Amino acid sequence: MKHAAFIGPVAGLLVFTACKAQSYTHIVTTEAERWIEQTAEAPQSGPTLSLVVDTLQKRQKMSGFGACFNELGWTSLSLLTEKERDAIMEELFAPGKGASFNLCRMPVAANDFARNWYSYNEVKNDFHMYNFSIDNDRATLIPFIKNAQKYNPDLEIWASPWSPPSWPKRNEHYAAYPCAEDCPEAYRNGLLPEQQGFEGTDMLIMEPEYLKAYALYFKKFIEAYRQEGIDIFAVMPQNEFNSAKTYPSCCWTAQGLATFIGDYLGPALEGSGVEIMMSTIERPNPLLVDTVLTHPTASHYVKGAAFQWAGREAIGDIHKRYPDLTLFQSEQECGDGKNDWKGTVHSWKQLKHYIDHGVCAYDYWNISLLQGGISRWGWAQNSLIIVNPQERTYEYSLEYYLMKHISHFVRKGAYNLSLQGDAAGHSLAFLNPDGSLVILIAETSGKEQRLHLQTGTREYVISLNANNINTLQFHPQ
Repeated sequence: MKHAAFIGPVAGLLVFTACKAQSYTHIVTTEAERWIEQTAEAPQSGPTLSLVVDTLQKRQKMSGFGACFNELGWTSLSLLTEKERDAIMEELFAPGKGASFNLCRMPVAANDFARNWYSYNEVKNDFHMYNFSIDNDRATLIPFIKNAQKYNPDLEIWASPWSPPSWPKRNEHYAAYPCAEDCPEAYRNGLLPEQQGFEGTDMLIMEPEYLKAYALYFKKFIEAYRQEGIDIFAVMPQNEFNSAKTYPSCCWTAQGLATFIGDYLGPALEGSGVEIMMSTIERPNPLLVDTVLTHPTASHYVKGAAFQWAGREAIGDIHKRYPDLTLFQSEQECGDGKNDWKGTVHSWKQLKHYIDHGVCAYDYWNISLLQGGISRWGWAQNSLIIVNPQERTYEYSLEYYLMKHISHFVRKGAYNLSLQGDAAGHSLAFLNPDGSLVILIAETSGKEQRLHLQTGTREYVISLNANNINTLQFHPQ
């Protein structure tokens, strides 16, 4: 990397070009090449973008990055040899090794990527939860998480249910929407039309004995997992509480959730060390969150809110009105099973949007799936690891490398930084606790570009090839 002499003050700061020895690391991923270290000099002419990073304008402090432990993630990885599986888990979770995931999600019993429907207690009217059991998870979720803990003992985990047990629900079924008439037999849920649930209703029986029992269900889940050496640091009472689905799901009203949290779940978990977050918001309506945050009892217990899918349109309003509220991105949109570059670009836009709007934690969805990514209920999604079931081989997806571009470099405790310039709309920047600076830039226009980067008292001219994801790490001086 060539450099020039002193070029004068900018915005009251003395600005220099780069040192003779390249003082940063530049990692690039394209559709064809993944995680390549770039050392090429910037072109002397051509289109130039500007980016100014202000290390003094700190925004939210980051808590971490991760993905979700799903049953089909473990069953797909179990087709590989133990050595291959261990290599993957080390790459995903070992600090400083690969993705360095440190904050992950898990379901409370079955979700849409479970092997099949189950809950921890399907014994009707067992209000004291005498028959509560996590035995199902000993084959999948527990070994999955323990394997990750082997490489990162400090891994933090939060949890949410997709459905309560069937018997406390008004329709006595795990799902909320019947399968289509032409749905293949393997994907049917057996739900009758008269059992359908609807957005804007409470599908849980909103009577004290049922609400108290369901709060106890959460408490027993936390205690049972703690006995397995797995601490849950937070729970969110319902995944996508406005969505009536063919897979495990349960609609609530915001007022119903506020009642459950404020009068039952909050008191049940008090003193447990487990936080409660409002979740997961999948609609572009900030009032769904506001109803809970302004509730006289629920507001005492709710420590944050989590958003996914169309909830991205509500997070900005909530962040403005509650600037100190902890915000999570709880599930990156899951794609279509193609795991292609188009999906990766879309995922980059999600990543930037959520961090720009204040999230301190960002979780991908499926860790691993078989090729095609088909769920138990018949829909296709992307994953970080793609397993070929015939050949019993695997590969890391493009979206894995997108996640690694941020999670490998940005440490817990890093601050998101303010950006200016015409490249700001395509960039993110972070200041790590050790003083290193991390900048992510996506080039999605299809044009080779020069980046004119200013940070502190230094100036750099950096080459950006067409159609790629870039991470620049500037080491502490």
